[in-house]
Amino acid sequence: MARVNELKRQLKPGQVYRREDLTPYSNAVDRHLAQLVRDGTLQKLAQGLYYFPKKTAFGTPPPNDETLVRSFLKDKRFLLTSPNSYNTLGVGTTQLYNKRVVYNLKRHEEVTLNGKTFFFHKTPYFPKKATPEFLLVDLVNNLDSLAEEREQILKNILAKAKTMNLAKLEHAVDEYGHSKTKKLFRPVLAEMKKTRHAQ
Repeated sequence: MARVNELKRQLKPGQVYRREDLTPYSNAVDRHLAQLVRDGTLQKLAQGLYYFPKKTAFGTPPPNDETLVRSFLKDKRFLLTSPNSYNTLGVGTTQLYNKRVVYNLKRHEEVTLNGKTFFFHKTPYFPKKATPEFLLVDLVNNLDSLAEEREQILKNILAKAKTMNLAKLEHAVDEYGHSKTKKLFRPVLAEMKKTRHAQ
């Protein structure tokens, strides 16, 4: 019992832990984790992944996606986004997707964590934050996989691109665009440069 209490003392409300994070505090970590799950102290989210709930006046909220992904990857270098983010661009995308995309340096797989599906895409190229320029490029990268009216959306994308900051858009295209995406944006960027020089 003393070892279980020692393990409990290491836990912070609202945090997600991997099994190996807790092994230094237990001489029988699997047995102790099973015990803490049984008594409701911990929630098991996936194989080897546990959540210490933070109790509030409104009950026990689930871990937020950022905390979940950070613990799963054992890395804070990732970008968590969703196709729903494209709807903020105002280019005509309207679908809602129950899909979370994680650009990261380590994993390329589909994983269910706490009942949610995350699509991990391993790539060295992603920004710290999903800027409008990145989202526009990312939308073109992924347009074929979305349930949208492709031709009309593409027209809207090219019109939207012309209203954006040239340097930021050019950087996003160069850094994050697939080859087809770069080809699509090339004439638009050239036109934007020409217009800027003419002013």
